[in-house]
Amino acid sequence: MHAASGRRLGDAHPRQEGPLDLRLVPPALAAWATAASTLGASPELVGGLVVVCLLAAGALLLVHRRRGADDAGWRDDASGGSRSTESAVGGRRAWPRVTVAASLLCVAAAAASAGLHGADLRRGPVPALAREYATVTVEVEITSDPRLARPRVRGDHLTPDSVLIEAEVRSVEGPARTAVATRAPVLVIVDVGSGWGTSGSRPGFAGRAGFAGRWGAGDADVDVKRGQGGADGAGSSGGRPGASWLELLPSTCLRVTGRLALPLAGGDRIAAVLRVRKHAEPVTVREPTAVQRLAGRLRAGLRTATEGLPTDARALLPGLVVGDTSRITPELDEAFKDTDLAHTLAVSGSNLTIILALLLGPPGLAQQVERRGLAPRLGVPLRTTALLGGVLTLGFVVVCRPDPSVLRAAACGAIVLFALATGRRRSLIPALATAVLLLVLYDPWLARSYGFLLSVLATGALLTLAPRWCASLRRRRVPSRLAEALAAAGAAQAVCAPVVAVLSARVSLVAVPCNLLVEFAVAPATVLGFAALATAPVAMPAAKSLAWLASWPAGWIAGVARAGAALPGAGVDWPGSWGGALLLAMATAAAVMLGRRVLRYPWLCGLCAALLLLVVVQPPPLTRVLTGWPPPGWRLAMCDVGQGDATVLAAGEGVGVVVDAGPDPKLVDRCLHTLGVTRVPLVVLTHFHADHVAGLPGVLRGRAVGAIETTGFEEPREQAEFVRKEARARNVPVVRAVAGERRRVGALDWEVLWPPPGPAPEPDGPNDASVTLLVRSAGLRMLLLGDLEPPAQQALARSPAAELVRGVDVLKVAHHGSAYQDPDLIRAVAPRLALISCGEGNPYGHPAPSTVAALRAGGAVVMRTDRDGALAVVADAGGDMRVARD
Repeated sequence: MHAASGRRLGDAHPRQEGPLDLRLVPPALAAWATAASTLGASPELVGGLVVVCLLAAGALLLVHRRRGADDAGWRDDASGGSRSTESAVGGRRAWPRVTVAASLLCVAAAAASAGLHGADLRRGPVPALAREYATVTVEVEITSDPRLARPRVRGDHLTPDSVLIEAEVRSVEGPARTAVATRAPVLVIVDVGSGWGTSGSRPGFAGRAGFAGRWGAGDADVDVKRGQGGADGAGSSGGRPGASWLELLPSTCLRVTGRLALPLAGGDRIAAVLRVRKHAEPVTVREPTAVQRLAGRLRAGLRTATEGLPTDARALLPGLVVGDTSRITPELDEAFKDTDLAHTLAVSGSNLTIILALLLGPPGLAQQVERRGLAPRLGVPLRTTALLGGVLTLGFVVVCRPDPSVLRAAACGAIVLFALATGRRRSLIPALATAVLLLVLYDPWLARSYGFLLSVLATGALLTLAPRWCASLRRRRVPSRLAEALAAAGAAQAVCAPVVAVLSARVSLVAVPCNLLVEFAVAPATVLGFAALATAPVAMPAAKSLAWLASWPAGWIAGVARAGAALPGAGVDWPGSWGGALLLAMATAAAVMLGRRVLRYPWLCGLCAALLLLVVVQPPPLTRVLTGWPPPGWRLAMCDVGQGDATVLAAGEGVGVVVDAGPDPKLVDRCLHTLGVTRVPLVVLTHFHADHVAGLPGVLRGRAVGAIETTGFEEPREQAEFVRKEARARNVPVVRAVAGERRRVGALDWEVLWPPPGPAPEPDGPNDASVTLLVRSAGLRMLLLGDLEPPAQQALARSPAAELVRGVDVLKVAHHGSAYQDPDLIRAVAPRLALISCGEGNPYGHPAPSTVAALRAGGAVVMRTDRDGALAVVADAGGDMRVARD
């Protein structure tokens, strides 16, 4: 027994080795493809497909039966040798015939299921009312946890906060105020605020499996991140907008009045969007079920137990345990996506596997006497242990919500554990194919889910590729534990990367190292988190102690995600199409085949690892030598941050003054890293529009920042508050810019020309309150206008500063080169070089052709980030100026 127990995880029993059993794979794939393609099909097409498939399957089975009878009669008269040969041939011929018949039956079943589910989008009065944008009063039953839509930067503002609730309309009140019974899935959107800042200004809401969709009603749309709302009050919503909506539990029945509209994106599982008026409160018609109330209390207890933890652990632990991502900030969410660790935020099969392994013992020992699990140590018989495992699985589904994604996770987790526990490598693929088939028949919408696809691919890789890769690594003297971890992480990444590239148009280069670094922390965080979940209702002090212990591995996981995402070469852009996915799959296959040869030479492995490390870290001195960026002697750099502004003024080696931060923390952080800026004595935020301030966390990340200087006109208020919160979180003082102020850092000096002291130009809005700077560096004079518009531009031209701005060398054109410019100021400034920061394909038409023409007519060379990328102005000792592009 001791010899047998020395087998490694995933090793098959010698007597159970053999070829893979693939008979269930074609039926499962056929059902998957059919469900995905027939969800929106007409009833006539679905019915015809079902009839044809049933008739064809019946014919094949009848032929198979008759040939089987003929073969049996022939064998009675044949010799023994002929019997053996023909029996083998007959078996080989019968296998494809039965498989084709089974596939046709599965196609018929999948088409019927998809037709019934798709009919929910067309039946009843809801779709017709949505086409008319009708205002209705309906009764809806909530089918998922409420979540907040994550705000997006759109132009100069953030999209408003909205609570999103998936629900099912059960009745619609007609013109005569009589209720008409129906059943139609809808997305309820409740406007609850006017927008928040990103990355830490409020709790963000991230996805279980990285799913993102686009929903809309009328003239509005929002980005959706599947997340979890509050439940049962405790520790759920706090003072957040829409708290009463976020506290609702699935199975609650509400009476709601709102306007119906068709969804913007087709192919989703909703018949309409129901937009509820702002500040409306939910009216409960029926309370949630007892099961949902129990799940809500358990989840609320876990949130309460984690209240006092550090920020990252407090956010991550509920997501790691039960998929409650209501505290995950957008910044942390992006870090997990960039490192391909988003699966740790999801309710995945690994959660259940870890808990069951604690009960049963290490999977590789499950059939041995010395199983080492908690159950055998307590003397629990094997059958009772299996029953306890079933109870744990059921509890997992209840607590994590019995929706399709959780059922998928439970099925995949149970399959992984069962297959590894029995050591039957031949049973792995049939078990997975069975799970796929049953889940697709139960919920055909899973067939179109990227999360489902990634889950199946990862599970298949762990069951098939990983054991073989692990054995190959062990043959090359890699330690067993390290070989297991490398094989699992590498196999999952290899098969999932093409699909992830379709979703994100990016390939992570740090996914495997980051997954290896967090692997040892996932199990203790999950086990301790579940212990806190179970303990919270009866002993909250003990639950808090367990949560505190779990916070250490959870904090490590978050730290790895943040550190990996902060690396400048953490990922490379990739075509976000299925053609790009195919290209990546081919590249991955070539890399795997090449890797088998490279593993024979340890020195070559070390060289490849060192090169990858240099690509990922990208030390600025080495990057400058290889790429020529940033050019030596640069004085001003305009970062390419899309539709926004972010400018850096060189103030010494590794020192730069940042003017505006753009709309995206990641983009400005990357720009500053490539410029080698590690110390920022001052951040100037010209005004509080989101395309200038939302990227502030990227400037503050990992850099010494002296102060933040802003305009005195604090509108929009939410974004001004966002800036103050970010500054307070990092103990950075915030000061106000006033015309006439002069500052110097090294050889760089600048003067504030606008806004003037006294009342801010409130009638003309935030743009006309932009901080305007005249910068002097290495003999160059550079004018940065922020987003000033003609009223303020004309006032500046009449101010005492008018003489200072005549004939400058460089002009940062106001408001992304919009048509709203004062021609007299452009003629007076008469720049040699005009720089415009704008996003490629932006919907505003920036820069305006008239503005570009006016600048060129005045003798300026015009360069723009949407076409030229990041730009750097270089000046030599003689005062000559040139522009370099990244």
